[in-house]
Amino acid sequence: MDAIDVLKKLFEQHFRTPAARIQPLQGQLGGSGRNVIRLSTDPVSAIGILYNVREENVAFLEFSRHFLRHGLPVPQIYAEDLNHGAYLEEDLGDTTLFDFLSKNRAGENIAPEVVEAYRKVVAVLPRFQVEAGRDLNYDVSYPRDSFDRQSITWDLNYFKYYFLRLAGIPFNEQRLEDDFDRLTDFLLSAPRDYFMYRDFQSRNVMLRDGQPFFLDYQGGRKGALQYDIASLLYDAKADLPPELRQHLLDLYIEKLSAFVKVERESFLHHYYAYVYVRIMQALGAYGFRGFYERKAHFLQSVPYALKNLRWLSHNVKLPIALPTLMEAFNSMLASEKLQSLASEADSLTVRVFSFSFHRGLPKDESGNGGGFIFDGRSLPNPGREERFKTLTGRDAPVIDYLNQQQSVHQFLASVMSLVDASVTEYQRRGFKNLMVSFGCTGGQHRSVFLAEQLAKRLRGRSGVEVVLHHRELEASGAV
Repeated sequence: MDAIDVLKKLFEQHFRTPAARIQPLQGQLGGSGRNVIRLSTDPVSAIGILYNVREENVAFLEFSRHFLRHGLPVPQIYAEDLNHGAYLEEDLGDTTLFDFLSKNRAGENIAPEVVEAYRKVVAVLPRFQVEAGRDLNYDVSYPRDSFDRQSITWDLNYFKYYFLRLAGIPFNEQRLEDDFDRLTDFLLSAPRDYFMYRDFQSRNVMLRDGQPFFLDYQGGRKGALQYDIASLLYDAKADLPPELRQHLLDLYIEKLSAFVKVERESFLHHYYAYVYVRIMQALGAYGFRGFYERKAHFLQSVPYALKNLRWLSHNVKLPIALPTLMEAFNSMLASEKLQSLASEADSLTVRVFSFSFHRGLPKDESGNGGGFIFDGRSLPNPGREERFKTLTGRDAPVIDYLNQQQSVHQFLASVMSLVDASVTEYQRRGFKNLMVSFGCTGGQHRSVFLAEQLAKRLRGRSGVEVVLHHRELEASGAV
């Protein structure tokens, strides 16, 4: 049975009606490799997940049911088929905390309603960590049941091999390992008998009617309280101002004290070491996905992580000496290669595609969700004329033919107006990616011509990087 058919079956069994609409939401754009799909039939909808790591699915499903028993705001689980790596959960909408933040800020000026949303998120965290953590079944945790020496070693090596090595940052391996050992011993000296959410960050919080709901805790395990609040407050692309981070940290410690006795100085003694290890874990992920797997959008988070490291270097002194690690951080901050990522992150990348509808829609590798799709099949088709059959929309005879068609000019004028307006707004908001796709019957003539025309126009705009792909031509070796 096809994987989508499994989700359709689960949907129909649960809602007693077939799914009328199937909408892929994420594909494999995030770091997890999950396929996220919305299935709906008015007035009901659900989110289907397809993922072939059974242990992670089991952890998510069992943790979800446990958190629901504690009255925590996580998605209801509607149905599951673990043999096919599929489950169906509550649809919490489309607005993540990160989206809400991005749309309601101007630099470091963050709207009060965003601050209030963060306050609500911070207030709930101790309930996960302490209240629900007390009687959680950690036996289903994957891949480890605690953030122990093994877990920390994995994260530090991830950072060493996939970030430092691939970014060309020099280091003495033995001395760095000695620092890693000292850091690990220090991290493990903090109380660790709590639920550690592991990926508690703004993209894993959904906002519905102003209230937060929580996702992606399948990597949860026992650990220290400091890790999750560090993950949220030093979430790289969220780029929270230091004053807001301090305000939310103070609020967290206040809310935490209602659940467990906490001494502020004792908590802060370990806190910034956990900030560092979380940043290193994230940088390892950015390096693996960006440098190694060549998924460029992950590298756009690196400049923000470096900004956090720069702030820490100026404002925080750890209780332990880590000279080689700090030297590596300083080399990162001085690296021309990494600084170039910062300049790239300031521009808007517009990916322009031509494609054939017969072969499905282009995949968005930027993480932005798909953007515009324009259907060029209403325009005159050069492919119907023998003289054009072996040519493409990049060849002069086809270009001349299409340029003579009034309907083509009208079509392009409408497209340009829409895209120009979006580019302007995306740049104003600081967005980094926009995708524009043109489809036609064969992906050879009209869609190629249209994509070329848009790319030519956009290349003249300041702060815009254009990446052009003719999918069907590339697949056939024609370009």
